Amino acid sequence: MSNPMTLRSLILLAATTALTGCNLAPNNIRPEGAIPLTLPQGGAYPPLGAEQADVTAIAYRDFFTDPRLQAVIATALENNRDYRVTAANVLVARAQYRVTRASQVPTTAANGGVTYTNNPFGALGGAGGAGGQAGGAGGVPAQTGNLEIYQASVGFSAFELDLFGRVRNLSQAALQEYFATEEAQRAARIALVGEVATAWLTMAADQDQLRLSRETLASFGRTLELTRAQFLVGVISELEVQQAETSYQQARNDIAALTAQIAQDQNAINLLAGTTVPIEQLPSELGERDAVLTNLPTGVSSAVLLRRPDVLQAERRLYAANANIGAARAALFPTISLTATLGTISTALGGLFGAGTQNFSIAPAATLPLFDGGQRRGNVEVARAQQLAAVATYEGTLQTAFREVADALATRGTIDEQLAAQTARAQSAATAERLSDARYRAGVDSFLNTLDAQRTSYAARQTLVQTRLARATNLVTLYRTLGGGLN
Repeated sequence: MSNPMTLRSLILLAATTALTGCNLAPNNIRPEGAIPLTLPQGGAYPPLGAEQADVTAIAYRDFFTDPRLQAVIATALENNRDYRVTAANVLVARAQYRVTRASQVPTTAANGGVTYTNNPFGALGGAGGAGGQAGGAGGVPAQTGNLEIYQASVGFSAFELDLFGRVRNLSQAALQEYFATEEAQRAARIALVGEVATAWLTMAADQDQLRLSRETLASFGRTLELTRAQFLVGVISELEVQQAETSYQQARNDIAALTAQIAQDQNAINLLAGTTVPIEQLPSELGERDAVLTNLPTGVSSAVLLRRPDVLQAERRLYAANANIGAARAALFPTISLTATLGTISTALGGLFGAGTQNFSIAPAATLPLFDGGQRRGNVEVARAQQLAAVATYEGTLQTAFREVADALATRGTIDEQLAAQTARAQSAATAERLSDARYRAGVDSFLNTLDAQRTSYAARQTLVQTRLARATNLVTLYRTLGGGLN
């Protein structure tokens, strides 16, 4: 027949184990329906492949084909101060998680000490025995002097038995915040790669614009000299001279402005890189050669956006909010704690660990506030409201990601046509400028036609450089918005 005490102990242990598995937090379910299942196609958008593309597998050294740009990006990833802050935040979140997780195990401490006290009964021994004798040979010896009590113990105090999952949910919330901070660092890396590439390409385009303005200044200068000479001999009026002067000074102004802009571009690159970038790593021109991978694969499914670090960050924070609800709900139930010590005590140091000196104590306690003015239920409502905000933040982050990719795809679907049109326009304008100049020198056309052709050609070539930059930065944007740049 089973021992009743053993049976009760087993029942108590089983009940405690069952309660320990209790979790009052909502299930972690990813919200759906915030964005369409597929990326946009047709119209302005390019045709997409049916395969599930993984742009995150394309390292930035493979996507950016110019070695100088690769070197600047590597320098920025190592030295950029904002990126260092995100890395430090990851370390902080990891340490905070470790601190919170430590609450799941009892904090055990060892203690030792000695107590010296006087013996208040030392005079009683000489009061005599049954015969009223004064402490002689047959009496009780007098107990005089001080007492020494040595003790050593190991144990823990007020360890919360997490029957309702409060501590575990707080630990889970800290873990999800740690994961969210890691995703924030990955998102910062992608953003930094994109910013460095865009700044580098912008400087390259400004170098082309500066070269174009200098060539145009020289052309306008020759035209200005010709008009001045013709004015001196009375062939044309001063009006044509002033018109030629206007175009010349405009090109001169553009050179000064672009010179300052290129210096600012260099400052921006240095700031992103966290150091002074060597001249040999800076761009000299954008030109027609692509500095990025032009054949970037894109699948049809919008599920690719679920792998973006900023989306994952919002998802982790949603799960942390769920865990906080569980912790707030658990606070509505009693808090059960346990204090336990195991030690030894003796009046002599040498006998501290001897037989019969061991002692132990176990002190369970339960606490349930009877009245708190609704504070604990208010905490549950706060946690629920924060969870609703986390859901909205997640869905908003996903919708923003969808729009960013859709905008980049819309530009990608039309940018090649724009570039072809601008290239043809610039070529036609240059041909018209040569023909108009020849006709003017031959006396067939007026100077006004030549001046208009020069201005049109200059503007067309400027727009062509801007379109080339737009094409390059669009590919960078698409690469970034699809989650590229992690490797």
